[in-house]
Amino acid sequence: MTHTFFMQRCLDLAAQGIGNVAPNPPVGAVIVYQNRIIGEGYHQQYGQAHAEPNAINSVLPQDKHLLSQSTLYVSLEPCSHFGKTPPCSDLIIKTGIPKVVIASPDPFELVNGQGIEKLRAAGIEVTIDILQTEANWLMRRFLTYHQQQRPYIILKWAQTANHFIAPTNKQQQWISNSFAKMLTHRWRTEEQAILVGTNTALADNPQLTARLWIGKQPLRLVIDRYGRLQNKPLHLLDNSLPTVVFTQTHPNQNVNQANLQYIPINFEHQPLQQILHFLYQQKIQSVIVEGGAALLNSFIDANLWDEARVFTAPIYWDNGLTAPLLSNAKLHQKQKIDDNCLTIFTNLQK
Repeated sequence: MTHTFFMQRCLDLAAQGIGNVAPNPPVGAVIVYQNRIIGEGYHQQYGQAHAEPNAINSVLPQDKHLLSQSTLYVSLEPCSHFGKTPPCSDLIIKTGIPKVVIASPDPFELVNGQGIEKLRAAGIEVTIDILQTEANWLMRRFLTYHQQQRPYIILKWAQTANHFIAPTNKQQQWISNSFAKMLTHRWRTEEQAILVGTNTALADNPQLTARLWIGKQPLRLVIDRYGRLQNKPLHLLDNSLPTVVFTQTHPNQNVNQANLQYIPINFEHQPLQQILHFLYQQKIQSVIVEGGAALLNSFIDANLWDEARVFTAPIYWDNGLTAPLLSNAKLHQKQKIDDNCLTIFTNLQK
């Protein structure tokens, strides 16, 4: 079996941590002795053990003596610093594993090649760049956050077959089917925040929760430049979940609204960049932008998007608000969700 085979297993394991490990990246690890996997693990929860110790600890007692003759595969460079947990590179050295195969280096400033250097200095044979492209896709939120100092931005919308996103009367009208809605709620558990604009908040009164799936609830974000949402009986302002309102007006805040935070924004000067900078400072690595059309187009026009997920339903409207048109887009994936078509694009310039 090849390096690629075992690294793919690392990536499959790592994917199980998405939604639970941010702001850390999802990472998987596999320990192999003579083409037999004797241990494996992944980073399961932020603040808890990383993939490498989970893999090492999974090795059965009768196989422990094989570690000194085994190869450790890991999808990200082992850490070399003390954080929430001790350095994984130190544990690997202490365990006596002689070979380590890594998919991708870690751009985090406290690692950034130091883990690899520490392993090699201890006499460990290190191989890198095995399935690096696939590993980087899995870690795209983490990489964007550290390399571009902003969250990874996912645009999401549903459109009719003739490219309308909403009715002109601004009344809520479902386009995607129930399976697409459930998938959307799963996505919400995988990202740290979800953003809508004023018009969507008023027209749809969304909850922006993952109530159709099991997992973490995203941080709710809403842009309310002129304070039009204040004192409205909206789900977003119900104080049930942490919610951030970006506005230029001074709100009449209720002292009991512990989950509601108002952040002042200068809308005359790059408001989206200000919002993303705030989220970066809060260690928010990913945001789903769910509309409406004006907000989605503002991200597209500013080229502040990384991925777009578009549901197209087999229905036709005589008129409506035109769906956004992506520029610099590359087709990444296309699949059927019952009678809907899900198309995922990535930004060619990112």
